[in-house]
Amino acid sequence: MGPNYSDLVYFSEVASTLNISRAAERLGITQPSLSLAIKRLEDNLGTSLLIRSKSGVRLTKNGERFIQSSRELILSWEKIKTNTLKQEQTISGNYTFGCHISVAHYTLPYILPTVFKKYKNIDFKLVHDLSRKVLEQVISFKVDFGLVVNPTKHPDLIIHKVCTDKVQFWAHKKLDKTKPTVLIYDPNLVQAQTMLKKLKKNDIQIKQHITTSNLELIRSLIEQNVGVGILPGRVATDSTKKALVAVDNYPFFNDEICLVYRFDTLKTQSEKLFIKDLRETLLRAFSPQP
Repeated sequence: MGPNYSDLVYFSEVASTLNISRAAERLGITQPSLSLAIKRLEDNLGTSLLIRSKSGVRLTKNGERFIQSSRELILSWEKIKTNTLKQEQTISGNYTFGCHISVAHYTLPYILPTVFKKYKNIDFKLVHDLSRKVLEQVISFKVDFGLVVNPTKHPDLIIHKVCTDKVQFWAHKKLDKTKPTVLIYDPNLVQAQTMLKKLKKNDIQIKQHITTSNLELIRSLIEQNVGVGILPGRVATDSTKKALVAVDNYPFFNDEICLVYRFDTLKTQSEKLFIKDLRETLLRAFSPQP
């Protein structure tokens, strides 16, 4: 009996990461299950594909030859499935959409009404996490679509930029700049980490800190004149109070917000049209800001 499709997909992921535990995490399976799949594939072929070491794995000569053919087989199979289903004219089912909760606040209320008005037979499950974690979930098949800030490139992903943003230091417009202030930020954001390093290089010292993962709370605290906070511009200005101003001469970070999904998400013609509509709806709702 020949190798099954899943074994080929698993081997392709191992070849990409050269790390069994990392590949298993991306695939959403256990490490023993992945190791068993690789052994099953090697038994089918009658040759070793990987050389294991303490630092990870590397491909054997046969493994290097086989990975090219196996990826061609995977693409061929996806094309066969697409051609089989391409006559499907309606899209239905459950889709998982992931994004940071703050990104969700200023995007989803503007795009989902349009999407659901046109597509009557779909359901969305919304999941929220840091953008880098949402990206990992898209790669590992746990999330169908992600709205991700500054995604890193990956061979399995299609990435479309839909808008830009600017992460800055924000303060209440009536902040007394002559008095010591408090810095409020999310320490998990790469943007905040980078900006804080630049702040230290500029010899700007702020002794008191408040840290939280809730960007809307940071905005509320700044609106109450508690201190200076690090926020994306779209979050800082997404309020009826309009009390915040960007702090001049402080570091900033330019963001790109992108729609990401796996290339193999495009299984049918109707899904291709759905993704095209989703992207165009995002582009219409959010023109890039300076």
